[in-house]
Order: sequence, then C-alpha cells, then structure tokens
Amino acid sequence: MRINPGQLQQNLNKGLTPIYIVSGDEPLLVQECCDSIRAAARKQGFSERELLHAEHNFDWGLLLASAGSLSLFAEKKIIELRLPSGKPGDKGSKALQEFAAVSDGDLLLLLVLPRLDRSQLNSKWIKSLEPKGALIQVWPVDAREMPRWIHQRLRAAGLDAEPEAIQILAERVEGNLLAASQEIEKLKLLNTDNLITAEVMSDAVASSARYDVFGLIDRALAGDAEAAIKTLHGLRAEGVEAPVVLWAIAREIRSLLEIGGKLDQGQPIARLVRIQKRQPLVQAALARLRPRQLEGLLLRARAVDSAIKGGRDQDPWTGLLELTLNLSGRRSV
Repeated sequence: MRINPGQLQQNLNKGLTPIYIVSGDEPLLVQECCDSIRAAARKQGFSERELLHAEHNFDWGLLLASAGSLSLFAEKKIIELRLPSGKPGDKGSKALQEFAAVSDGDLLLLLVLPRLDRSQLNSKWIKSLEPKGALIQVWPVDAREMPRWIHQRLRAAGLDAEPEAIQILAERVEGNLLAASQEIEKLKLLNTDNLITAEVMSDAVASSARYDVFGLIDRALAGDAEAAIKTLHGLRAEGVEAPVVLWAIAREIRSLLEIGGKLDQGQPIARLVRIQKRQPLVQAALARLRPRQLEGLLLRARAVDSAIKGGRDQDPWTGLLELTLNLSGRRSV
C-alpha cells in the first residue's frame, strides 16, 4: 500500500507490516518517518536492529544472512537498509524479492531510498515488496506550502503565530525544513507567550547565529573558498551541529547534479532555480564542477556521515572542510 507521511502514524497504530519503504529527498521528513516506524516496532518487541548501507559493490548476501540471524537475547529484529542510489541492480533486486518471499512477523525491513521515479516505482522488486508492507513517499515542501507547514509545526509545538510572523520565518529558511524545525524549537524554549507576533519572530530570526549554512553554501557555489571556510569555522565555533552542515552541503550537491542534467536537456535556469539571486551562483558552480566530480563529492559526503555516526576514525569537521573546499573549486589541503 502507498501512504503519505501524514497517514503513517495512523497506519502504525493499526499494526505493523513486515516491510516499510521510505522514499524521498527531504532528510528531516524521512528521518521522522523512520523514527516513527522504529518507535512502533520497539513497542512491539523488536529489540534488535541491524543497519546495512547498500552502496557500490555491496554484498547482497548480507541482507539474507541478516534475516536468518537473531542474537541470543532478541526475538524480533529490524533490518534497516539504506540504498542511496535507489537502484539495487540485478543482484539486489533478486535479494529483495527473496526477502519479501520469506519475511514474517519476527522481521521488519525498513528500506530507506531517495525519491523514486515512475520506472523505479514500477520495478519488479518494488512490486514484490509493496504488497507485504507500506511505501511512504516523502515529497518536498515547496515555497507555496511552506507557510502552512510552518504553521502546522508551530501548532504541534503548542505555539501559534501571526500570518506575518509565519511568512518571516518561511522567507528566512528558504525551504530548509531542518532549519525551520530548529527555529521553532528555539521559539518553544524562549517564548513565554503562545502567540508569536511578527516583531517577536523578527527578533528571533535576527538573533540567529552570525554564520549560517545558507551563507556557507552560497560562498562555496560562488567559488569563494576563503570566505566559505571562514563561515564553516564560524558555524563550528557557534555550536552548529555537523549533521546540519553536512545535510546542507549534500543537498546542494544533489541539487547541482539534477539541475545540471536538466540544463543539458535544454530547460531554462529560471525554471530550475526559482530564487533569482541564486541563479548565477548555481551556474558558476556547474561551470567548474563536472557530473563525475559532483558524484565523487556525494561519496565523500557519505563518508562524513559515517564519521558523524562513529563508523569511521575521522573528525567530521575535517571531512566538512574538504567538502567545502571541493565545492568551492579547490583541492583538499
């Protein structure tokens, strides 16, 4: 069955299915869907969790091996499989179909994918998994929907805001859901009145960190490596978390790949980049970074993500420094 994120909790309340597929390019919403699924599974006794990253040359036998092994102290198990490319290939497709055939109530597969296109949604492996579970498609929140989304998040946090205040925040975060969520959490902690006025919102936005991830990205796109690195150091000094910076950089790299492909097809930049002041920045970045280079940066971003999660013996901020330099058109030092 196919459901949207808003229907997920109601679906989970009715009982778990053996397979959940979460697909989308909005990290905050994808993460929240996964958190809800994990929480519901824990309540149902799924005490063991194994995380698999299906990247290049992944051994798909590990999936079936994981399905056949439980620890001595666990009766139920979550297998979380992250497939960054969204394309398992022939071996992966076969393994996923085999898993669907043997899945039962003691195993739960949480498959996390990027946004899938129509051909992927109609693939054999998706068709074999979907009847056994739920496919949650996470769609981006566009500029028109952003004020409504912010209002809903404010209400969920026990707050309300004047329409002008909501618009101020929507313009400030420029589509970054994670940044919007953080601003709302800050308002929840600092505000003594449940109604956020335009004046209060303006003051809250103005008191944000002197350095921000938006400035970092724009300086890197412009090729100003010195200013970008200064911004990165400022973000770290002001306590901004590494995952926030990584999310912004990785999202921009994926966006550049997508925009570059569509420009090659003849689509105009004005249609692909709605904010006019960012159009020359994107064009400058695409003029110096080839698709293969951008794909390499995505691989480095995944390595930084692994370092953040403790999977690599590397300082995440060193990885972020290298990514920032490379995005700016400079080689790592």
